[in-house]
Amino acid sequence: MEEITVVVADASHEKYVDTILQTIADAAKVRGTGIAKRTHEYLTTKMKEAKAVIALEGEKFAGFSYIETWGNKEYVTTSGLIVHPDFRGRGVAKHIKDMTFTLARTRWPHAKIFSLTSGAAVMAMNTQLGYQPVTFADLTDDEAFWRGCEGCINVDVLKRTNRKYCICTAMLYDPEEHLPAKIPQEVLDRIRRIEGSSQTSADNKR
Repeated sequence: MEEITVVVADASHEKYVDTILQTIADAAKVRGTGIAKRTHEYLTTKMKEAKAVIALEGEKFAGFSYIETWGNKEYVTTSGLIVHPDFRGRGVAKHIKDMTFTLARTRWPHAKIFSLTSGAAVMAMNTQLGYQPVTFADLTDDEAFWRGCEGCINVDVLKRTNRKYCICTAMLYDPEEHLPAKIPQEVLDRIRRIEGSSQTSADNKR
């Protein structure tokens, strides 16, 4: 049995995107609860922007998660956490969660990190990292975030309650604590290049 490695994803991991999407779809059917749907292009972009984490055993896909920013980067979510059935029960989710949390805290140290989840295991991991249960009113009011719930089977509940509550539990981390994993220096360098390129592009459009 090979060691499972958890790394910040890049363009070379695009070959796993279809497997990731299928694993998410299968999990949603088994759980009978909502998981926001994402496209191949969306996840590929997250990988290229160093906003995704992937777990591999050799060349085999083991797990995945990605990061989104909202409200002018005042809020961050670590989303789409999924572990392939063949690798469950081996602590993969915890390793992925630690890495996405650390990546989010490293890139946006002053942002509030929040989670919407119906999974007990994710709630437990969030609690260990310092998240606290909150009301939906404490989350971002960025409409782009809430549109992401449209692909969930429970979106009717969210709409009926005027976004006051849903099947998911809202949890929020207000930054200050230690980081539970280490981001390699080469990844930090890549992030700086990405952010520098984005800034240059924005300046050129002005």
